[in-house]
Amino acid sequence: MNGIYDEARVALHAIWTRRWLALALAWGVCVLGWLFVSQIPSRYESRARVFVQMQNLLPASIDQPSASSRTDIDTIRQTLTSAVNLEKVVRGTDLANTVASDRDVADRVASLAQSIKVTSAQDNLFEIATTAASPKLARTITQKLIDIFVEGNLAGDRTSTSQSLSFLDKQLAQRQKQLQDAEAKRADFQNRYLGALPGTGSVADRIGAARSQMAQVDGDLAAAQSGLAAVQGQMAGVARTVAGSGGVAGAAGPARARLAAIQGQLADARARGYTESHPDVVALRAQLAQATAAARGEPLSGGSGAGSSPNPLYVSLQAMMADKQAAVASLRIRRAQLQGDLDQLNAKLSEDPTVAAEQGAIDRDYQVLKDQYDQLLTQREQIALRGQAQSQTDRVKFSVIDPPTTPQKPSAPNRMLLLTGVLIAGLGAGIGGAFLLGQLRGTFATSTRLERVAGMPVIGSIGEVVTRTQSELRAKQFRMFLGGTAALGAAYVLLLGVEILQRGLAA
Repeated sequence: MNGIYDEARVALHAIWTRRWLALALAWGVCVLGWLFVSQIPSRYESRARVFVQMQNLLPASIDQPSASSRTDIDTIRQTLTSAVNLEKVVRGTDLANTVASDRDVADRVASLAQSIKVTSAQDNLFEIATTAASPKLARTITQKLIDIFVEGNLAGDRTSTSQSLSFLDKQLAQRQKQLQDAEAKRADFQNRYLGALPGTGSVADRIGAARSQMAQVDGDLAAAQSGLAAVQGQMAGVARTVAGSGGVAGAAGPARARLAAIQGQLADARARGYTESHPDVVALRAQLAQATAAARGEPLSGGSGAGSSPNPLYVSLQAMMADKQAAVASLRIRRAQLQGDLDQLNAKLSEDPTVAAEQGAIDRDYQVLKDQYDQLLTQREQIALRGQAQSQTDRVKFSVIDPPTTPQKPSAPNRMLLLTGVLIAGLGAGIGGAFLLGQLRGTFATSTRLERVAGMPVIGSIGEVVTRTQSELRAKQFRMFLGGTAALGAAYVLLLGVEILQRGLAA
């Protein structure tokens, strides 16, 4: 413990004997350090918080289906500090007074890009922090950035919608002309090659439709023939006449019975108000003429007494058979017509096989152009509808939660801390320099230290004898040293006061 105490006394003695060197080093380091700190420009930070919300009045399928709200918000955050916006900030604030060329503007834009930070506090809440050389400039830059974004948001979407509509109108006009040319080409091909052929569409489509109708007619014909055979089978087991009991002079045959039935149907149609030109009346009159001619050549059957009369069931079956025969004949005629159409189409296909391929290519081109035209027309209607919605309200709601602040003190550098640090460093440099110089000098402050180094015992030591003049001189030097030290402290306090005053003036 005594050794440590002795070492501390030796160190303090070495420093004290070289106190003027320590004071000079402290002054030198402090002056240089304080000058350096004073040259560091002050940076003031202005902050603002804004809220961004996407307002989609239309369904997602109409209002930009490919974009989500989260993506739009990220885009807004990234483009808020774009080079275009920053250039507008430079030209719209006091920074315009510091630029004289486009190169200067580019330098200011690059500097602003480092000085402005946009951070996401929440999904839709952003904080804008701007650092500048003065509080007023920092606040002005932040406010200008917000104004530019709001202005761009109000006009940007409407301009984009107008440009999109103009582009789509040009594309629609071009597609419409191409579609008209394709329609003319298609009509010309129809007139030249397919005008005399039955059906519609391509040759393959017409052949397919004819075969489908043929299959249906074959099925109906088979059913009609089956019904006719069944009626004929029933007629084979039914007698033509039945025994009578009265003295009837004569009975009407099947032809006369059919004539009477047609006359009844015609009377019923006229009773309903049908005119002579009605299709049913015209058909009944034609059947009436045929039945009248058949009835004239039919002899009366039966006689007086206990003669026979026509069987009503047989007469009804004869009428049904006549209808079935007419249906079978009509279907055979239809089948023959369809077979003729198929033969004609197959002959055309065999005669010129390239016709079908050429028509297929023309139809495909026409369909592609029509689909493109319909798609462009749908897109134009969607964009026009979105433009109408944007004309009534803003797509992006941009609210300023906290307006840009005017900083009261610089955010950087912390001059008070730096001034204090320089003072501590100066004092440390002075004390450390005096101590190191004392270690380099080969003097011994105590007899014990000399005895330890020399390895021989020290018989005695003589203390320093100070005269009165020397004592007064040392007191005077001590007062000067205290004055120099106090001046260093006063300079430190003065610099702190200047810094506080500058902060007040800047605010």
